[in-house]
Amino acid sequence: MSNTRLYLITPPTFNLNKFAGSLTEALEGGDVASVQLRMKESNDKNIIEAAKVLMPICHAKDVAFIINDNADIAKLVDADGVHVGQDDLTIEEARNVVGENKIIGVTCKDSKHISMTAGEQGADYVAFGAFFPTKTKSIITTTSPEILQWWQDIFEIPCVAIGGINSTNASSIAKAGADFVAVCSGVWDHPNGPKKAVTEINEAINT
Repeated sequence: MSNTRLYLITPPTFNLNKFAGSLTEALEGGDVASVQLRMKESNDKNIIEAAKVLMPICHAKDVAFIINDNADIAKLVDADGVHVGQDDLTIEEARNVVGENKIIGVTCKDSKHISMTAGEQGADYVAFGAFFPTKTKSIITTTSPEILQWWQDIFEIPCVAIGGINSTNASSIAKAGADFVAVCSGVWDHPNGPKKAVTEINEAINT
């Protein structure tokens, strides 16, 4: 039995009122550990507006709400944490903004060195990927599932697997050692809707 949990990532753009309904529906489909608001193409005002609408939906289900990239917005809206990439703030800078009790996750792609450094600097989780082709990002670093087991053998800090994960391939990633599987289009573009997608992914990662 796997202890892997689902980490939802929002689409880069969406109609806020419509997506609030989709998120509510998704969270009714089964266990979700966290939701990351990842609006790469939006301005701060729209991200803050979205956070204020979506975060209460998550908190009503005891789901952590993470802001992508922007520690200042994470602090402003009192999100549960921030996820930073390699071109964003350092962990120390992010920690100084959001505080000691917030979650900080770090994108590590396929780098053992970056992940070890992140762990030593106080990251709360590291994210590896992409494991499969994905429509969400144009520049893809392909990652082997072996890196998940390598991480588990050395570190206690959780690892997140990201990139092209859906209900058909999530099981193999969970078995490889992911503590969390991060899913975007595999939920929001599911032909039977986000609730069904979350149900199927939970079934896949807990078999």
